[in-house]
Amino acid sequence: MKLATLKRGGRDGTLVVTNQDLSFAVEATEIAPTLQSALDRWEHTAPQLAELSDKIKANKLKEAFPLTSQMLAAPLPRAFQCLDGSAYLPHVERVRRARGAEMPASFLTDPLMYQAVSDGFLGPTDPIEMASVDHGIDFEAEIVVITSDIPMGASPEVCGEHIELIGIMNDVSLRNLIPNELAKGFGFLQSKPRSALGPVVVTPDELGDDWRNNKLHRPLVSTLNGELFGQPNAGDDMQFCFAELLAHGAKTRPLSAGTILGSGTIANTDLSRGASCLAEKRVLEIIEHGQASTPFLQFGDQISIEMFDRSGQSIFGAIDQSVMAYSDGNS
Repeated sequence: MKLATLKRGGRDGTLVVTNQDLSFAVEATEIAPTLQSALDRWEHTAPQLAELSDKIKANKLKEAFPLTSQMLAAPLPRAFQCLDGSAYLPHVERVRRARGAEMPASFLTDPLMYQAVSDGFLGPTDPIEMASVDHGIDFEAEIVVITSDIPMGASPEVCGEHIELIGIMNDVSLRNLIPNELAKGFGFLQSKPRSALGPVVVTPDELGDDWRNNKLHRPLVSTLNGELFGQPNAGDDMQFCFAELLAHGAKTRPLSAGTILGSGTIANTDLSRGASCLAEKRVLEIIEHGQASTPFLQFGDQISIEMFDRSGQSIFGAIDQSVMAYSDGNS
């Protein structure tokens, strides 16, 4: 099934179930008013939502209404927790090589992860509003999973059983603020603003054989100002699967229902597939030419992120965002 959240009904929106091509939806409020409330009782709500999904797919619901991405908030407008990993080591290795640093051997066995912003996510068509392009605005195309409750110390096998929903994310990064923050030794704060989630999240069964070994084996396509930027395969070169990443996150604490976990920037060893963020393209330019020529995002730029199934149909819908100057409404 495919689930989304309408931009109405309060800060956490209104839960809906969509049809296969995301053209129609039906409210699921009699089952659960919001996605978080559904996840809190997932063992009870999931079968009911699946039944509603079967009906809308079969075009048997008079209550269904036309749906557009502009009507949607993030599937989880805010979450109790968001963790972001860096599971694609080709990306990590290139970034470190550009500054003359080797990748530690421990990165092969111990995942990189940080606690990200979770008190608000941008919707799929909400603009990226920033005070200045001098911050080095970048996009990062990622896969995310959303979990039910995971106990502390859970094994990867147990964690994999609690992956309930899968989606896509634009993890917005402010590259020029990152070095000074990391130099303090206390992690990201100002350099990691709110990210955007794709229009819908889907249950693993929607992905068929493309979801296997707790990885999603499809290309994630990014375009910048209408031009193809990259389409690396999310299943290739992923050092740690989502179950292993979740086990890392749950080592010393339980993970509450509704926890979002990001894969990190998707990157392949095959450079012909392009990149999933501007930083990586700039790194490759530095390695080859000694300096970067590709700028970070500017006001007016348009970034789109989308994944297609084997028949060419969009799986999650598109993240389609413009970059705008921030205004507090008082100027």
